[in-house]
Amino acid sequence: MDNRQCVGTSLIPEPPAPRRSVRLARWVLVASLVGSVAVGAALVVLPEPPRHGPARPPAAGPQSRPQAQAPAVVTYGVPAALPGLTALIGRQEQRVRQHPKDAPAWAVLGSAYAERGRRTGDAADYPRAERALRTSLEVRGTRNTEALDGLASLALARRDFPAAKQYAEQARKAAPKRWSAYPALIDAYTGLGDYEKARSALDKLLALRTDATARPAVMARAAAVYRDRGWREDAVAQLTDAAAAARTPAEQAAWLAGVGQLAWERGDLPDALDHFEAALRLDPGQRAAPAGRARTLAALGRTSEALAAYRAAVAKRPRPEDLLELGELYESLGQQGAAEESYARMREAVGLSVAGGVDEELLIGRFEADHGDPWEAVERLEEEWRRQPGIEVADALGWALHRTGEDHKALTYAAVATDKAKGGGVRNALYAFHLGVIEAELDRAGPARRHLQEALRINPYFSPLRVPMAQEALRELGDVPDEPPPSE
Repeated sequence: MDNRQCVGTSLIPEPPAPRRSVRLARWVLVASLVGSVAVGAALVVLPEPPRHGPARPPAAGPQSRPQAQAPAVVTYGVPAALPGLTALIGRQEQRVRQHPKDAPAWAVLGSAYAERGRRTGDAADYPRAERALRTSLEVRGTRNTEALDGLASLALARRDFPAAKQYAEQARKAAPKRWSAYPALIDAYTGLGDYEKARSALDKLLALRTDATARPAVMARAAAVYRDRGWREDAVAQLTDAAAAARTPAEQAAWLAGVGQLAWERGDLPDALDHFEAALRLDPGQRAAPAGRARTLAALGRTSEALAAYRAAVAKRPRPEDLLELGELYESLGQQGAAEESYARMREAVGLSVAGGVDEELLIGRFEADHGDPWEAVERLEEEWRRQPGIEVADALGWALHRTGEDHKALTYAAVATDKAKGGGVRNALYAFHLGVIEAELDRAGPARRHLQEALRINPYFSPLRVPMAQEALRELGDVPDEPPPSE
């Protein structure tokens, strides 16, 4: 059952550099051939940050009213519609040109850039967001909770969990009774593998008194923590309640897409499809629902519809992970040329993402382990594990080590990813599959059979490429030997 052959072309043609910053610089250089002008162009439209003097208070009148409402629109964890974000950004750009020392206006502008980048997948917005948020800090100082919240949100969008933790902790320390720092803090702790602190932060968030605007986002954050603990029913209940209490179509669509994702993870395809389609009816610009719908259609055997849905999902600003999924679907159908084309588009999308400051090491490592150079995957993921040791990285590193033949070492990380005490108890079919394959390679037939069966029980459709591998592995392991128990 050796599946460690290296196929395809490495995502990076040169040998991987020992330092992550060098590798990222190389990605930025690649991305510059296709998009660096877009990344930097908008930065020049904003005024230079003020260097001294107190912040000028906002002018009274109609112009100040949208700004007073704006922070609720761009609070981390509260989904906003793209047209509203675009309009808000236009107003705030005009505001900071007229009042370059207006720290709240800079903070709202930066947060809106970050949220728009997250929603559209356009990482060119992230440098703009960082510049605006740092300008707000420079004007007001380090107790500027709005700017700190925005920087935490930006760090999470870039998958930089240490920075997100730092900014969110500073915001909480500055204003411990403000709820808005806690969702980012929970996600940062989760990304760093500190599940006890994530649960503690959720407890503190739930103890705060929040208004009706914030309550759906709080319930959604609780759902994420419950899902990581393996409490599926509680997670579904929280997200369903959040969708019912949502105040805007974009917000309701986000929570319905989350319910769809939970249904997908447990293999309930009709329920998943219903929720993904409901989310798209409410908000056609919803980011997670199109790929979720395509994934579900593929699992239902509606292959032509699935391919059309995937192609629509990746038509404009594709997420790299969606292009990877599409490539693997093509590969499972024997369409290797189309798969390679999708992987090539994924490389370009990753380059643009890295140019905007996003940490894509996890996705690159996953791709290299299965479709490129698994030794490069190990090097990248080991460094990523040292920096932010969440269970996603543990699982990917364990699998990459298996692909290079280091199965004893791989077992350590695969066990972390599936250990309820260490990983929070999330029920993930891919993690169980990886663990089972590694155990089979180490001649641990009993645990391997148990974990491969568990993967197919959790979600019999979890991957068009890996489900057949799991089934074949179980056939090779055979039935449980008919032996008497040890006591006899």
